Amino acid sequence: MSKYRKLIVTTALAATLTAGPALAEKLGLGRPALPEEVAAWNLDVSPDGTGLPDGSGSVEEGDALFADYCAVCHGDFAEGVDNWPKLAGGAGTLADKDPLKTVGSYWPYLSTTWDYVHRSMPFGNAQTLAPDEVYAIVAYILYSNDLVEDDFVLSKDNFLDVEMPNKDGFIIDDRESAEAHFWKDEPCMTDCKETVEITMQAAVLDVTPEETKARKVQEMMDATNPANKAGDAEAKTEEPAAADEAAAAEPAAEETASVDPALVAEGEKVFKKCKACHQIGDGAKHRTGPILTGIVGHGAGVAEGFKYSKDMAQAGQDGLIWTEEELAAFLTKPKAYMKKTKMSFAGLKKEDDVQAVIAYLKSFN
Repeated sequence: MSKYRKLIVTTALAATLTAGPALAEKLGLGRPALPEEVAAWNLDVSPDGTGLPDGSGSVEEGDALFADYCAVCHGDFAEGVDNWPKLAGGAGTLADKDPLKTVGSYWPYLSTTWDYVHRSMPFGNAQTLAPDEVYAIVAYILYSNDLVEDDFVLSKDNFLDVEMPNKDGFIIDDRESAEAHFWKDEPCMTDCKETVEITMQAAVLDVTPEETKARKVQEMMDATNPANKAGDAEAKTEEPAAADEAAAAEPAAEETASVDPALVAEGEKVFKKCKACHQIGDGAKHRTGPILTGIVGHGAGVAEGFKYSKDMAQAGQDGLIWTEEELAAFLTKPKAYMKKTKMSFAGLKKEDDVQAVIAYLKSFN
């Protein structure tokens, strides 16, 4: 070894020995975090309730807060606006080809909802909500999913009493032990798959489909559903009876025909504000709100299979009939008409819109 190389090795060794103690010394920067600072960073809320602060909030309070802070993205009824997430609905759809995963249908623990709202919402102004406000908003989300009544108050004390529908729908992630690539260092070299094929395609790729396109997709799916085909066969056997019923309903048809077609067309446009929660016409189903087919002139709170608010159900039992006048008052200011109605829509501001929607509803009587 040359004298020059010996000099380099000796110098490097000396530098290493000198740097060792220096690197081990504290640099005098920073300080230990204070307990209150750690508490401010530690926002986790566990499924067993660990991390929940004291507080409470009602569905009614959450309704107003949700309208102020959340509805612009998630809709007045948590139904979602455009491509923003839907927070309500989807019950019974997880096994479908296109499941709707929401707080009510998919999330297994209520703590996830509380944690996320508290940590990340409202959008652009996260962590500004007080604990009572978070409890209230979560209570309203539960109510929007028909998981609690309209007079429910969520608090730290009853938080664990709320049971989520999909609490048993998850399994332990065992991929690290079940999938070879997690624990096998060597790549596959023999008897490996020759090709990898795409066997399924997503129906919708991060896009809210146009109404007509979505309808066509749904019609296509319905056409390939064996249950629907069986239903069609039953319907054919009932055609004669249906014809007799149609003949008996001729007077009602004449009354419907008297509705101004132009006003009905205008009402159909306005009704788009309602379609997120209500369906009407043949094949209509309950959504966040009940079906509205034949509502004009009929009793309130009587649609079979829909869970109305206590006040609406009681009004129906007391004999409330949806006359045009009653509907007009309700559609103008729902909350003023019935304080604890399940419908949190603010109401139609224009009298012309109210009359147009009523005409549209009458056309389905």
